Amino acid sequence: MKFQHARETVIEQLRSARCSLASEVVPLSESLGRVLAEPIHADRDFPPFPRATRDGFAVRSADLVSLPARLRVIGQARAGTEFSGTVGIAECVEIMTGASVPSGADAVVMVEYTSERDGWVEVNRAVAPGENVVPQGSEGRQGDLVLPVGRRIRYGEVAMLAAVGKQTVSAYRKPRVAILPTGDEVVELGVTPGPFQIRNSNSYSLQAQVASAQAIPLPLGIAPDREDRLREMIAEGLRSDLLLLSGGVSMGKFDLVEKVLADFQAEFFFDGVAIQPGKPLVFGRAQGTFFFGLPGNPLSTMVTFELFARPALQLLSGEPDAPLLFLRARLGKDVRRKPGLTAFLPALLEGSYSDPVVSPVEWKGSGDIASLNRANCYLVIPEETEEIKAGEWVSVLPR
Repeated sequence: MKFQHARETVIEQLRSARCSLASEVVPLSESLGRVLAEPIHADRDFPPFPRATRDGFAVRSADLVSLPARLRVIGQARAGTEFSGTVGIAECVEIMTGASVPSGADAVVMVEYTSERDGWVEVNRAVAPGENVVPQGSEGRQGDLVLPVGRRIRYGEVAMLAAVGKQTVSAYRKPRVAILPTGDEVVELGVTPGPFQIRNSNSYSLQAQVASAQAIPLPLGIAPDREDRLREMIAEGLRSDLLLLSGGVSMGKFDLVEKVLADFQAEFFFDGVAIQPGKPLVFGRAQGTFFFGLPGNPLSTMVTFELFARPALQLLSGEPDAPLLFLRARLGKDVRRKPGLTAFLPALLEGSYSDPVVSPVEWKGSGDIASLNRANCYLVIPEETEEIKAGEWVSVLPR
């Protein structure tokens, strides 16, 4: 299956299967990264008063038609306090940034354009009505929707929630993700690997990726190449919200994952994607739980998680959309390769914001973890592309 079709299949299946997601109330201080399960409305106008954006003097703009203008200072307005009087003809009020603009004034002249002496101020620059003033309610009116259901809470959302006085917030429950690496060649970190064994890096990288997606990783240990034990561990994993298996999804004699999943009456939506790395990826559902059979090579595991499992977790977390965000950069050196697969190659993005340059790093295949750690992004090459010349603009997926 082609890359875009496979990704759309994942998103469509997750969307169609979602019903009522469980939610819980959490303190605002613990809400970062969660997804809102309630709409948030403004509890008052924002700003709640006409707010000065500069230090200076609150004036009537009509008094500054003829310059220089001499105005009498009748008081001071500081942030958090109120000047109760009214600014009249040829009068002004000294004002600080963030303070409420007094009645009668319609603009603020910056202090740089004034000189004050003995209760009078000389103004050397005219201002238009509304200049250096944010009108009351211009950012939002009382009752306006300021954050919708399904919004991921980041630092800006935290600021908005605090501004409307939300000490607690209703958020969707974090998905629980079972992680199950497979294969007799995989050993735990505390075990000295034999000459043909590898350490269990996939479980730990997947735990990190799941946690970065604001979900809860549930490592199940390593499943051996035995159908009975693999069946027991898959049964345990299917009690979670999502099951991630790594390894055992190719065509070898001991690649047992798909065979055992069939015992659970699994529905397979696809069992291969035209991408590099990660072609043997499997996606399906069994006993009401979605699962991914990720390729066992570490780079393939990490790439396919980002491309397919992360958007699934976004939807399971309550987000309505799961877009991939690409950057654009100039290619640093020529790239030639065999077409037919959409490639996501480890690459290094450098240069300035006005002239970003990306170059693929040397890598030895999908088992090469070291190459990934020399990279900070993936160079994306469309499936039909055979050659790209240095200097051409290309797509980049941030890492």
